[in-house]
Amino acid sequence: MIPTIASTLKQKFKINPKPIFTKHFFSTNTNQYLISQLPFCKKASEITQIHGYMIKNGLDTVAFPVSKLLAASIIDTHYAISIFKFIQTPNVFMFNTMLRCYSVSDYPNEALVMFNYMRAVGVLLDEFSFVSVIKSCARLFEVRTGCVVHALAFKTGNVLHVCVRNTVLQLYCVCRKIEDACKVFEDGSVRRDLVSWNVMMGGYLYVCRGEVVLNLFKRMLLDGVRVEGSTMLSVLSGVSEVGGALEGECLHCYCVKCGFVMDANVVTALVGMYGKIGKMDSGRSAFDEVEVKDVVLWNCLMDVYAKNGMLEEALNLLRLMKNRGVRANSSTLAGLLSFCATSGALAVGKCIHEYVEQQQLVLDAVLGTALLDMYCKCGLLREAVDVFKKMVSKDVKCWTAMILGYGMHGEAKDAIMIFYQMAEEGFRHNEVTFLAVLSACSHGGLVAEGTGFFKIMIEDYGLKPKVEHYGCMIDLFGRAGLLEEAHNLIKSLPIKSDAAAWRALLAACRVYGNVDLGKSVKKALEDNYGEHPADSIILSSTYAVAGSRPCLQTTQVIGRKIEDNYEYGSRGVKEAGCSAIELGNNDD
Repeated sequence: MIPTIASTLKQKFKINPKPIFTKHFFSTNTNQYLISQLPFCKKASEITQIHGYMIKNGLDTVAFPVSKLLAASIIDTHYAISIFKFIQTPNVFMFNTMLRCYSVSDYPNEALVMFNYMRAVGVLLDEFSFVSVIKSCARLFEVRTGCVVHALAFKTGNVLHVCVRNTVLQLYCVCRKIEDACKVFEDGSVRRDLVSWNVMMGGYLYVCRGEVVLNLFKRMLLDGVRVEGSTMLSVLSGVSEVGGALEGECLHCYCVKCGFVMDANVVTALVGMYGKIGKMDSGRSAFDEVEVKDVVLWNCLMDVYAKNGMLEEALNLLRLMKNRGVRANSSTLAGLLSFCATSGALAVGKCIHEYVEQQQLVLDAVLGTALLDMYCKCGLLREAVDVFKKMVSKDVKCWTAMILGYGMHGEAKDAIMIFYQMAEEGFRHNEVTFLAVLSACSHGGLVAEGTGFFKIMIEDYGLKPKVEHYGCMIDLFGRAGLLEEAHNLIKSLPIKSDAAAWRALLAACRVYGNVDLGKSVKKALEDNYGEHPADSIILSSTYAVAGSRPCLQTTQVIGRKIEDNYEYGSRGVKEAGCSAIELGNNDD
């Protein structure tokens, strides 16, 4: 193995002007040089080379070099575990290193196991132990376990460390325990630093309370805390949520005064804030004042143009972006295409597609999905299929969008074919994928296939159906005339159904003229969701389809609803079947 390492080092020396091992490595200061090089290792393969020489020179039994080796190895969880297993008597630094390794890995629950083991063997816990395990609790949303660890930190006095207190704040904010976070934040026994304020602001943003973020910012200024760009991101997001134009302009002036407009992230947040409060001129001014713009800033302005319905300005910005030599990416165009899909702006969507072809942009999962979704929703299924075939990379969202596109165009069999092809190419179906294929079966009248997919979702994939899945099944049975099956499914739901499922069944009763079931469904809607004029009208239509006359009480209810609508229109607002132009002519 040594000759292989030596040849690797020789080759590395030729291609790298700053190799890991130089001639100094083979001097008498081998130990110090090894330790000094470990923090610069970015790959596990580089660490294994140093590890091999440590074993050769007997350094693998010395605590300090092994501790540094373990700390550098956390970039590869399995490699770090393999090192830790062979340490005879690990110290608290080594235990904390493994806690930190687990807390940032795909196995945060292992940090809790390690923490309990440390307590069992009597390891003296310090603030770094608590920081790592509380971070793991936050990632797992284990607020109860986090509370226990918080209590233990309080008991041992480690909560007095500001890093522990900030991590506890993060835990409560992530788990939406904002009242508990506020109690920790207002505790005067521990000083508050900038991180404390930022975490608390982020917590209030997480629970959609932007007005509190502004109040915290004012308190922060009064306390004399030095504000940084990261703080302004939270404050600007709070203003965007509240929609305060005056506060937004004041914050913009503050950013200019403190020099934050030199930070591209802050300017991006400013543009987004102005877009949400509808002051696009101010947002464009903030954008134009930046000399060096990155693609994220361009994307932000283009996105707010699209969300405010200013598609022409967004396209002009795209042309300007091309003239300035800034290469667009998938995110640049995905937002525009999404708005085109929802608004039906097919012409703009085609212009964007032409731009993609001119610039020879790669149809990755993000851009390709946005394009095919736009074509599907605008009624051009063939173009959507062409985009799908040209995509160089696909993900679950892309496959799901194609299944949904086939379904909304009535091509249920093609949707099922794509569903099976998706599995053959190694993609696992999720809840949204099953919802798409169930919707396709519903529109195509494929009862047996839809029922089969519903069972596969539960039995083979272990997914728990949501209201939307049950709604598709009810709609599937209703369209096929299996009204009793649909009714029994609604009554047997393990979760409370919504009004949409009942109204889908009521609409099916009208199609097939089932008056008795229609009355039962209408009563269930009234008992659970209150009266609605549309329900009475549908029930009346059900009587008409069945060729019978509605009862007097039903007629009176419908009459009252019509009178209410007429009175509503007579107040000058709008009558049903009467346009706003006609109302204006009447006023004249």
